[in-house]
Amino acid sequence: MTLFDLAMPAMRCLDPETAHRLTVRTLAAGFGPVDRSPVPAGLGQRVFGLDFPHPVCLAAGFDKSAECWRALLRLGVGAVEVGTVTPRPQAGNPRPRLFRLPQDRAVINRNGFNNDGLEAAAARLARRDPRSGIVGINIGANKDTADPVDDYAYGMRMLAPLADYVTINVSSPNTPGLRDLQGEGQLGRLLTAALQARGEACGETAPPVLLKIAPDLADGQLEAIVGTAVERGVDGLIVSNTTIARPESLQSAARGEAGGLSGRPLFAPSTRVLARAYRAAAGRLPLVGVGGIEDGATAYAKIRAGARLVQLYTALVYKGPGLFHRIRDELAGLMAADGLARIEDAVGLDAERLAHD
Repeated sequence: MTLFDLAMPAMRCLDPETAHRLTVRTLAAGFGPVDRSPVPAGLGQRVFGLDFPHPVCLAAGFDKSAECWRALLRLGVGAVEVGTVTPRPQAGNPRPRLFRLPQDRAVINRNGFNNDGLEAAAARLARRDPRSGIVGINIGANKDTADPVDDYAYGMRMLAPLADYVTINVSSPNTPGLRDLQGEGQLGRLLTAALQARGEACGETAPPVLLKIAPDLADGQLEAIVGTAVERGVDGLIVSNTTIARPESLQSAARGEAGGLSGRPLFAPSTRVLARAYRAAAGRLPLVGVGGIEDGATAYAKIRAGARLVQLYTALVYKGPGLFHRIRDELAGLMAADGLARIEDAVGLDAERLAHD
């Protein structure tokens, strides 16, 4: 039990955004738990050219402006993804814009890419020691940009040299028109520009590029996105972002708020999309599973649905920073119970069944 775990009840008495900012500042100041426990055997993997100590990673959205990634790596995560970072600083949507749904173990946000901008994030990452752990950078477009493709190309050009991998985020529901970039024609143009910018900035040392997609995709759209990603040379897919759907099962008072829903209610639909993406990719793209992961069982289900890696964020609100350690160890137990020596041997075992559910 860490001081952060003990402070969780008090933090939940604050409004969600205040609690989040306080946590980020505390971590950035160097006050945070450190996980020194050994990683169980069989969990390490090499995915899109990077060596992950285990598959349990932190999703974008927590460290939006690259303020506390050092402390987050010390929590024992497999990797930290900072951002979403836009070229210019952006205030985001009016507050309140972040809502807990405690009865549903969920969160709704309509933040709108609030961040300090590219220059601030770059300055904080410039002296990063790559040996400290894997750090990805999630990039997006400013709300008022004339051409979002230019924003992604600029973000790639400036931040790719500082990243272990870069994620192109075209799936947030909180920036008007952003999800339209998932359409086949626009997506192809965006990926071509972004990958060209990566090459210009990095040459032979270019980091892998991932594409983060939405769970709310029409029939055929997912397959088109996978095909475009493969054709343009993307290195992996993150499945998925938050959802605009509102399941009838939601019970919390904030269930009607606008924005993207994350947490437990997103688990089943995002896992189905993950399995469909695994089937469509047919081994051509590694996948990262996101949405509703809160314990070893849900993380393992994502892996069996087709994910090589998993990311979480919302569950930290309810379960605290020790969650990474617990999920990692539970994964090792589940893998052993299935008679598997390596976690990658579980990837996709249930994908065909889940894709048809």
